[in-house]
Amino acid sequence: MDKADFAWVGISTLLVLLMAMPGLALFYGGLVRSKNVLSVLAQVMTTFSLAIVVWFLYGYSLAFTDGGQFIGGFTHIFLNGIANPAAGKYAMSGTIPELAFVSFQATFAGITCALIVGSFAERVKFQAVLIFTLIWVTFSYLPIAHMVWAPGGWLAKQGALDFAGGTVVHINAGIAGLVGAYFIGPRLGHRRESMAPHNLPMTMIGGSLLWVGWFGFNAGSALGANQVAALAFFNTLIATAGALLAWTFVEWKAKGQPSMLGAVSGAIAGLVGITPGAGLVGPAGALVIGIVAGSVCVWGVNGLKRLLRVDDTLDVFGIHGVGGIVGALLTGIFNARPLGGPGLDTLSLIPHQLWVQFEGVVLTIVWSGVVALAAYFIADRLSKGMRVDKDVEREGLDITSHGESAYQR
Repeated sequence: MDKADFAWVGISTLLVLLMAMPGLALFYGGLVRSKNVLSVLAQVMTTFSLAIVVWFLYGYSLAFTDGGQFIGGFTHIFLNGIANPAAGKYAMSGTIPELAFVSFQATFAGITCALIVGSFAERVKFQAVLIFTLIWVTFSYLPIAHMVWAPGGWLAKQGALDFAGGTVVHINAGIAGLVGAYFIGPRLGHRRESMAPHNLPMTMIGGSLLWVGWFGFNAGSALGANQVAALAFFNTLIATAGALLAWTFVEWKAKGQPSMLGAVSGAIAGLVGITPGAGLVGPAGALVIGIVAGSVCVWGVNGLKRLLRVDDTLDVFGIHGVGGIVGALLTGIFNARPLGGPGLDTLSLIPHQLWVQFEGVVLTIVWSGVVALAAYFIADRLSKGMRVDKDVEREGLDITSHGESAYQR
């Protein structure tokens, strides 16, 4: 065991926890109306926690142990043989205890599930969210994590590049959220009533915490205090800055004014875009990825959203789905050494790598979409309708679902 590596991965695990609570919770909470802010905070916290428990019970075993090409086995359910300090090394944990690797990856599963709730915020029963999460994390997140990151996974064998979760986390969650937004339907008054964010300073604080925590998400995926972590760290910084500026200037040009919400959304788009290539591209490539992701995601939450005719409440697909696709594909280009990356030897290898990246994107879209649809259907039946009654939706979920209010009137 290398103590420096162990310390860095431990800190990175805490940073990813910071991303979810309070980062994502505050980011989402500020974007909804005041009558629903506590419901979103509760959904983020509980879905994150549910995924952590699943990870302990059977999730880690199915994601990272030997099995088939699409799912692992049951040799480490309840972390059997791992929690023992005398246990040997595990191939993927390198110089850190396997239990530290388990903890780090558990936070990835947690925040992926928490991301999805932004798509159907303000109109879904609390129990239905939990039922959906349990099914989806089991049958979508775990298989895709295995396919991409486990040594015997199908996409890993194909040579797919995903350093920290472009497919596993962002495309996976973005597609599940999009399917949910369609399945559940738009909010009452959508496009007819004002549904402006109730607290943009809260959103800015949450977005800033996400940026801070993302250094653990990306640089921590090096699993050590090493040069790869340093590369991922700087790439996370430069890509995010580039995306924030890109979104700001595109919005400024299109709408006549640059908004704070646009700036923080651009930062998130850049973070999403660089996630798959954080340790796999050079700084120049990272900057290009950030600029492209920031620019494209402006369209993702505006033009594409209108084309899709969907009420994706907090633009989970427009930022995480679209940004994840952009990042996954561009990683296949800027991984090349002639373009500053540490991977492909020649430019002639890029077309094949792009095809592999495309395979990973398509597989994730289809797999997550099918599982999500089935999960929503089951949750809808078990909860006697996923959606709250119209009167409940009008009054707000804070009082009706949780019996409390964020603000005193």
